[in-house]
Amino acid sequence: MLRSRIGLALAWLHAAMASPWHRSSIRTQLLIIVLIIELAAALVAGVVTILKARTSTRVEIEASMRLAQLFVADALRLVSDGTPVQHGLADLPLQARMLRHVRISVHDNADVPVAQIAGSGDPASIGKAERGPAPAWFQALIAPAVERHAIPITAHGQQIGSVVIASEPKDEIAEVWENTVALAWVTLAVTAAVMAALYILFGRALAPLTSLAHGLTDLEHRDYAVRLPVPESREFVVLTTRFNALAQALESARAENVRLSERLITAQDDERRNIALELHDEVGPSLFGLKALATSIGTIAADSLDAMRQIASERVSDMLPIIAHLQTVNRGLLNRLRPMALGHVPLGDLIERLVQDRAREHPRINFRLNAASLAKTYGDTIDLTIYRCVQESLTNAIRHAAPKKIVVSVDETADNVSQLVLKIEDDGQGISDGAPRGLGVAGMEERVRALGGHFAIEPRPDAGTVVRAIIPLASPGRSA
Repeated sequence: MLRSRIGLALAWLHAAMASPWHRSSIRTQLLIIVLIIELAAALVAGVVTILKARTSTRVEIEASMRLAQLFVADALRLVSDGTPVQHGLADLPLQARMLRHVRISVHDNADVPVAQIAGSGDPASIGKAERGPAPAWFQALIAPAVERHAIPITAHGQQIGSVVIASEPKDEIAEVWENTVALAWVTLAVTAAVMAALYILFGRALAPLTSLAHGLTDLEHRDYAVRLPVPESREFVVLTTRFNALAQALESARAENVRLSERLITAQDDERRNIALELHDEVGPSLFGLKALATSIGTIAADSLDAMRQIASERVSDMLPIIAHLQTVNRGLLNRLRPMALGHVPLGDLIERLVQDRAREHPRINFRLNAASLAKTYGDTIDLTIYRCVQESLTNAIRHAAPKKIVVSVDETADNVSQLVLKIEDDGQGISDGAPRGLGVAGMEERVRALGGHFAIEPRPDAGTVVRAIIPLASPGRSA
């Protein structure tokens, strides 16, 4: 149980530490790696510097101690050669001031200091500002063990005192500390310059990856015309070439799909046109003839015998509503298959008639149409697509949204690319999340995308729904 908990904790810690790393960019990861290498190198250099400083300080202190012992021995020899002891003891500390890294003091027989120098002298520092002490932690790392030597002072065969020589490495450590600090500042400046240069170089080297990411985003948004510039790096040349080939293949496939969809829609429209012609030219006249015959039968029955007349009148009364219903159904089928006025009446007038019909059928809804800048026609396929989108959108809004106002806008724009923009807005209940898409919406989207356009159904900021369809045109304007 404990092992499993430890494993879960380690896994969570690894995930928490790895998540920011994986979220960062490649440039940042590379810079962090270089920075870690620099820090490791600085740590190794610091350890080596400390070890070398400890060795050099120890050697310097040992040399100074030996020199101080020789100097003191010579001085004591002079004292023993007839120099008054008091003068020798008084002048010895002054003569020892030029020794480095040692502290010399004169003691009497009771080991009480007679003359003492607080710190050692340094010939190189005469006339210069005194160095500041190194930090205590640095001194603890560098300073060797303190050495102490006592040399007896004798006069006339008797010991009258002693000279105590003690090591004093503070000035040497301060010098090492100054050199280390100067080296650290130089290293920091060089590292900062290197990191800045690497930041720029990594940015230039990884720029093709950024360009590739933007290109993939364009492909995700169905912009298959995107092409990436070929970089100089050999590795990225392969990626860029493959990406451009993929984009070209997708663009060709999309163009082929558009052509196939146009052919499919054209075939469907041709079939609907033929069926509509058959209904209009065959079924319609037949129904009209049946209605005329029924009317004639009713007229003839009016002059016949009373019994026959009653029977004929009843049969005619039964036939006429059926024929009227069939005529209504026939007109509805004709209108659903293909508006008979399409291609003969301007598109704006055709849409206006459709909106007026819906306004008469639903007087409680306020309908408004903006379609003043339309050409007479944009071709049967585009005209029929716009008509069907308006028809289906109005039907859906009336049936499902319970709106109080519906606005239909159709406009031709020619900013960069000439296109036809259709927008149907209502202030109804809107579309609930997760609502299934009906066949009508799928049919509208299929028609618009088959023409290379964009179709979307979006909620309004306040309430209601917006149906938007954008269809590109082959030329900026078309003749009426």
